[in-house]
Amino acid sequence: MKSSIKTAWKFIRFDKTKSIGVVVGIVISTFLIGQQIGTFNFLTGLMSVLVKNITADIWVVDNKTTDANQLSLIDIRKEKEIKSLAGVKEAFPIVVTNGKAKFPDGTSAVVNIIGSEFPYFKAGPDSTKIIQGKLPDLLQEAGVSADYFDRSNFGGSSNVGTYFEINGKRAVITLQTKGIRGWGGYLMYTTIDRARFYSGISSTDISALMVNVKKGEDVDQIVDEINRSIYGVRAWRTSSLSSSTIKSVLASTGLGASTGSLVGFAIIAGFFIIGLTMYSSALDRIKDYGTLKAIGATDSYIRKLILTQATLFAVVGFMVALVFLLGFKNGMYQTGIVIDFSPIILFSILTITFSISLFGAVFAIRRIKNVEPASVFRG
Repeated sequence: MKSSIKTAWKFIRFDKTKSIGVVVGIVISTFLIGQQIGTFNFLTGLMSVLVKNITADIWVVDNKTTDANQLSLIDIRKEKEIKSLAGVKEAFPIVVTNGKAKFPDGTSAVVNIIGSEFPYFKAGPDSTKIIQGKLPDLLQEAGVSADYFDRSNFGGSSNVGTYFEINGKRAVITLQTKGIRGWGGYLMYTTIDRARFYSGISSTDISALMVNVKKGEDVDQIVDEINRSIYGVRAWRTSSLSSSTIKSVLASTGLGASTGSLVGFAIIAGFFIIGLTMYSSALDRIKDYGTLKAIGATDSYIRKLILTQATLFAVVGFMVALVFLLGFKNGMYQTGIVIDFSPIILFSILTITFSISLFGAVFAIRRIKNVEPASVFRG
């Protein structure tokens, strides 16, 4: 094994220009794939942010709702009906609505107002992402939250103490988050009564109920019981509604198809760039491979030698691409695009990188396989 790696390294060093070409091809393909996957992962996270930010076993929504970004109103009396079920521990109403925010400098923006009850604030915001203020500060008169990354859309400031209007009514930022972004608009959290006030929603209506089951109860059974016994609503496991929301948005936007086509293009382009470059390199070293065969090297050894070169190319290319991807991640974070390359994503990118490189090596293997040892001694 050490011998084949040493020999493969010598072959790589011999033709530095083509070796650099292969590595550059791998880096470009890997970076484009990682960039698209990372961005896609960020966008799908935005699609279901309303669901993911809430720690509840079950969502109860209108019976026609399949997308948490498009909630219809339900009667608040459903809360008592659901609480009366044997396996239900607690239920919390939330109101989600849209509004037009107008700031002192004339800037306006569409915002999603998310209201829930104090002191639980089941709808959010996530306390780990609060950078100014505390959850009880939302109880202050006209108090709402705003995200740090949305400041450029809020007249240049989303700091605590900023006064503005929502639907012509006075509002003030009393809490600032960092990294809570919405899909269809900028997220602003407040109390459930204030969300109704800004939107004009009746006190008898809510957007959804967050339900937790009693310890030891089966969540799926409670979901089925709610759907079977309570008319006009539909219960979802939180994870199921999150998946359904993402599927609905992807189906309506075509984002999945466009991302998949770009990733596919990067894979195909990388495959041919690497394959043709390695094929060209093999032609330049045809006599060297013939010499190896002449002194007893088997086709298996030659194949192993070329695949070892491809593996080394993949390792170097992936490491360089990873540096660029981390730079891309840090650069995007400054603009509020929080891209996360989890271990699973990185492993997937690594697998794709090795696949591109190893399959690209097939071009060279097929060419060298037909080389006759005697060709070395011909003029």
